[in-house]
Amino acid sequence: MTSQRLQHIKNHILTGNQCAGMTTPPPSPLSTHVLNTGLGVPGAGMALSLHRLHQSTDTWNLLITGTTNDDGRCPGLITREAFIPGVYKMRFETGQYWEGLGETCFYPYVEIVFTITDPSQKFHVPLLLSRFSYSTYRGS
Repeated sequence: MTSQRLQHIKNHILTGNQCAGMTTPPPSPLSTHVLNTGLGVPGAGMALSLHRLHQSTDTWNLLITGTTNDDGRCPGLITREAFIPGVYKMRFETGQYWEGLGETCFYPYVEIVFTITDPSQKFHVPLLLSRFSYSTYRGS
């Protein structure tokens, strides 16, 4: 192929979540990825919510709810401006997820609580899940 033809093709390829004529929103400083390790697939269609602990009242404030996409991710969890130091919680509705697959599970939901001291960093909090176990870690 000629370089002109390759450039023509390149100009028509859309990346990631881009749609024609639209710009990609800035990435969230906090991301997650649900992986169904029992079946070896992404945890698609799982409801989740993000909360921040209010220091003076010691209550959880709901920031956003969402559902994982086909890749098990939930883009756009929080904006850089709203991401401030504090204690956060991600709640994953695992019981509903497994029920939707026609299965039962031991954990009806999973809550991951973590502390953010430097919100200028990027934080990735994945959930690796089977019907009877889960694990998580802090990625970047």
